Amino acid sequence: MSIVSTTSLKLTEEIKLQATNAAKELGMTPHAFMVEAIKQASINAEIRRNFIQQANTAREHVIKNGKVYDSDKVFDAMKTRIAGKNLH
Repeated sequence: MSIVSTTSLKLTEEIKLQATNAAKELGMTPHAFMVEAIKQASINAEIRRNFIQQANTAREHVIKNGKVYDSDKVFDAMKTRIAGKNLH
């Protein structure tokens, strides 16, 4: 089991009320709501960091190799693939 530590949050009354109301609607305590919100924000930050890292890697690859694809052709290929048709 993870070690649990206490953290103090200073919230405006407006944010505290919003969190309390949202928690109530979800059937959870305000504490559980805030813990879940922080957890989700951390996950989202990691997803965003990975996305930006992949975008930068792709950009570097394009700069290095100079190879790009016409967006209309890419979208046409995607539509064909989604429709279950063979690309060739």
